[in-house]
This record gives sequence, C-alpha cells and structure tokens, in this order.
Amino acid sequence: MLPARRHRCRSQRSLTHKLLAILALACAFGAAPHQALAQQSTEILPLSQVQPGMQGYAYTIFAGDQVEKFDLEVIGVMPNFLGPKQSIILVQLKGPKVEHTGVVAGMSGSPVYLDGKLAGALSLKLGVFTKEPIAGVTPIEDVLSAEAPTERAGASQAASGLNSRATSLLNSQAASHANSQATAQVNPQTNSQQSYQQSSRASSQMIPQQLSLPSEASTRTGLPSGSALEPIETPLVFSGFQPAALQQFASQLQGYGFVATQGGTVAARADDKQLAPGDMAGMVLVQGDVSINSACTVTAIQGDHVFLCGHPFLSLGDVQLPMARSRVLTTLSSDLASTKIVNLGGSIGTITGDHLTAVTGKLGAPPAMIPLELTLAVSGAEKKLHVEIVNHPRLTPLLVGLTVFNGLTQNTIYGEGTTLHLTGEIALKGHAAVHIENTFAPGDSLSPDGLPIALNMQTVFMRLFSNSFEPATVDHISLRVESAPGRNSYNIESAWLEKGEAAPGETLRVRVLLRPYRGTARVEETTVRVPDQVARGTMLRVLVSDGDLLNRSSRGFGTAAGSSSSLDQLIALLNRERRNDRLYVGLFTPTPTILWDDKELPNVPLSEINVVDGRPTPGTVQILRETLATESSIPLGGPVSGVISLNLQIR
Repeated sequence: MLPARRHRCRSQRSLTHKLLAILALACAFGAAPHQALAQQSTEILPLSQVQPGMQGYAYTIFAGDQVEKFDLEVIGVMPNFLGPKQSIILVQLKGPKVEHTGVVAGMSGSPVYLDGKLAGALSLKLGVFTKEPIAGVTPIEDVLSAEAPTERAGASQAASGLNSRATSLLNSQAASHANSQATAQVNPQTNSQQSYQQSSRASSQMIPQQLSLPSEASTRTGLPSGSALEPIETPLVFSGFQPAALQQFASQLQGYGFVATQGGTVAARADDKQLAPGDMAGMVLVQGDVSINSACTVTAIQGDHVFLCGHPFLSLGDVQLPMARSRVLTTLSSDLASTKIVNLGGSIGTITGDHLTAVTGKLGAPPAMIPLELTLAVSGAEKKLHVEIVNHPRLTPLLVGLTVFNGLTQNTIYGEGTTLHLTGEIALKGHAAVHIENTFAPGDSLSPDGLPIALNMQTVFMRLFSNSFEPATVDHISLRVESAPGRNSYNIESAWLEKGEAAPGETLRVRVLLRPYRGTARVEETTVRVPDQVARGTMLRVLVSDGDLLNRSSRGFGTAAGSSSSLDQLIALLNRERRNDRLYVGLFTPTPTILWDDKELPNVPLSEINVVDGRPTPGTVQILRETLATESSIPLGGPVSGVISLNLQIR
C-alpha cells in the first residue's frame, strides 16, 4: 500500500507540474504579444513611411473594460483630405467582430499601429450599408499637434514619452486575460466569433432606444448617398432623458450632428484615471440626477495629457470642460449605424482642446460647473432635481432648456393641463442676480405644457451669454415651478375710462373686460393718475395691455440686449421686464423720451432731440415719441394677452 500511495503522490505531483507548465505556456502565448505591442507603442510611424498594403492593428473596447485588438490593412494615403497639409490614411478593417459591426460610433480615436508603431487614430468611416468596413486614420503627428500651444509647452513632445502607466496597464490587461487569449489562438476566428455572438445575444435583450436624429450628411455635401468619408459619430449619451423629451429639441441637436443614445451612470472607481490607449473617455456636458456626455476612444497619453477621438467633437477650440471615464456596456451592431452603449464613469480631468485632428485633455481635477436646482411643487408635494451644467456660451443655453424641460416632464408628479408658475434666480459672479418670474398656461396645441418654461430659460441664457461686454460666469441657478390645476389664462376684450376727459392731477378709474379661458367674462378695475404738469388741451394715450407689449412700448424691449452697454445694465433690463401674469395700464404723454444705454430721459426738449436724433452718438440711444408717465397693474395668476388703446383729453 505504501509504494502504491507514493506512486499516486508522484503521479499527482507530475500532473500538477504539467498543468502549471501548460498554464505558464498559455500565459506566455497570451501575454507576450501584448508585451511586445506595449513596447512598440512607444514609437511612432511617420506618415511618410506609410505604404499601401501594410498590415496593422488597432485597439478599442467592444464590451466591458477589455481593450481588444482588431486587424486592418492600409489601402492608401489621401493627401490634403481634411484640409491643407492634413492627410488621412485609408484602411480596411479585418476580423470577425469589425466585419460584423462595421465602423462603430464611439470607435473614433482607436489607436492604429503599423509595423508595431503608433501610426494614428481611427477617425473616419466610408459610406452607409457598405460591404467592407472602410475607415480613415488621422496621422499621429496631427493628433499630437492638436494640443493647445499653452498645454504643448508644458508637455513632452517626444513620442517615447507615451504614458508608461498605459504600457503597464496594457500588460496587466494582457496577463489577466491570458488564458482566454491563448485559447483563442488555437482557433481565433471561431472563438472570437462565438464570444461576439454571445455579446450580441446579450445586447439584443437590453437594446436601448437610439434616437432618430439624422445628420443628413449626403444632403449637405451633395455627394452620392453612402459615398462620403465622414467623421465617425461620437455618441452623445443621455442618462435620465426620454426620447419624447429630446424630440422637442431635435432640430437644435441635429445642427450639432450628434448620434444621440441612451445610457446610464456608474459610480466612480479608483482606476478611472488609469487610462490606456483603447480605453474610452469624453467630455461631460451635464451631470447629477441626469447626465449628458460624449464618448470616444483614447489614442495616446503623454504624461497627464490625453489625446482622443482623432477628430473634433464640436470644433470648440481651446476649452475648459470636464472629462470623465466612459464604461462600455456592449456594442450594438446595426447595418445602418453600429454604436457603443456606454455609461458615464467618474471624473478624471479637463478637456482642454477640441480641434480638427483630435480632442485633448489633461488628467487631474475637473473644472467647475454650474449647479442647477429645480423644484416642482404640486398640491403640497415637492420633487427636486439637482444637476451641474458646463459653463460655455455655445452650449449652456441649450443644455439649460433641455435639462429644465426634461426635469419637469419626466417628473413623477408632473401632469399636463396645469398652469405653471416659474420663479427663481440666476446668480452671477461679481454681478447682481437675474430674477425669474413668469406664468405659463397650457395651450390648445400638442406642445407639452413645460416647453414654454424651457424655451424661456433658454432665451434668458442666450441673452446673458451673447452679450458683447464680458463673459457671464454663473454661480448657480435656482428654479421653482408651482403647478395649479386648470388653464388660467386671460384675454383682454375691451376697456373704457370712467370719462373721456380729465384735469391735470386727477385720478381716473379704468375698467377692463377680461375673458378667461372657457369661463365667464369679468371686469377688473384699476386707476391711473394724470401728471400735474400736463398742459391743458393735450391728448394722452391710455394703453391697456399685457406685460410684453408695455415693455416694448415703454423701453423698446425688442432690442433689450442691444440697448445696454454693460453686463450690469443688461441684468438691470432683464430684472425690470414686466411679468406676463399681470394686467397693465399705462398712461403715455406726447413728450419724447431718450433711452441712453439703461437710462431714461423723459420729457426732453425738442432742441435736444434735434441734436441727438439721426446723428451718431456715443453708446446706444433710442428716441421714443411718447413718455410713460404712470402705470398700474393687477395680478391675475395666469398669462394675460391683448391690447386696447384709449385716448384721454386734458381739459
């Protein structure tokens, strides 16, 4: 028994040694190629050395955190394609995955290697419904030169400075997946195809709805359909947004050429900043209870400087926008437009440049964003939304409108057919706050009731950010929307004075007939006082109107942004605008008023008018032929519309 037991032990040890040897061999086969690639990735291949027929490969993520390799072949070089001295390399992608998916939205920026050297970033795709996946590659010299001059001065320009952390990360990824890759080497095509089919089957069970926001590139370019070589779409990932909400802003989103997809958000991880070529990252536009972010692939890393996309996002130039890690859930294959389904990960730094040949970023702390608090109150119940929005003149107005609309309409206590009262403020650094107050009632059209609120907020931010005086830096936005049942709106049907003439200093009653929506007409009464200094025999005008018409009549508010000479004056004008839920009665005298910047100069003598009228003057000058002498208002709790003009003779 003892010799037999020793024999079995020796056999077990021998079997164990053999298994360990096989495992070590598998690891060697799996890890060695990636170690070699990681070592070769520190060198770059100049465009001058690229020749047709060269074999290469690229890295990207199809699912999870696994950076995967796929093959490609150089078709040729297209000089001056992007612009003067901006060439691209035309390649054909090879392998079961890319031949199944084609060129995928979100793949832009995938690092391309030829002869084991970094040659460029995948950035363009050719055609729609094509039989071969043909793509364009931005040369690596152009990618690295996209960095802003101020950033470039502080970063190493040597290609050998590509982030060593990325190299070690590639090695660790290769080692952790050595067994599966060694198995794939036995029958790589079969294994890869099977694994991707499994991924495709999994994704088919959880396919998110892709929004219909076509770019219509063939119409814009005039090229035959499907023959244009265009930038690979950068998915704009909306988390917490429903397609019905986004469709209200579809025309504006189309202008940016986005591929809008739905995604989610995941908690920040300790390894978010440990980027390697082939990982995914992008810029954050909105974050918090809902989020909007872009997603593309990392091409290279130099120190703490990141190069991604291989083409512009919005051609914004030098910017300061948050950069975050993107986590790929799966790749959705489509004959029309394959795309990666991604979640927003943790913040990792700042997007510093958005240029023709790359988006650039810097690892570290992200820039500050604008906090927005939105509260919806319905019958004593309240729901709050907290988000942060980027501070950028081209993006913030649209993002505010879109986020506010979605926050209202996707709220569990929101309901159509109610009157919405909006209050709040926009706090600005170094300036007075902009106060918001207006009321919006449902209409007879199919537009959602919350849309006018969103468009109103978008307009306010457009006026702030389009001012020509100084950048508007917003500290925070606080909004509250109170919902009341029914449609509370009023139309001015008629108005009359208690008598047709009055003496200077006399107070007159004014009665107004209002027609509520589907209600019984009612009469409201207020008073106006005739100024003491009005000359006898003068004809005055009494204007009964809504707030917008009185704004235009008394200050020319149709050009409010152009009638101020500083941001402070613009804010003052915004805060003096009359609200839309009041009935206004204004008494105008036939004496001119000069509007000089934000100052009113009433009852100006004719001699001074002749000096100013029609002649170039410093600042912005308007001349109104009437002066608003007095006014009164009646709060009604709902929007008012209409105008009645009455004459009053001074005896």
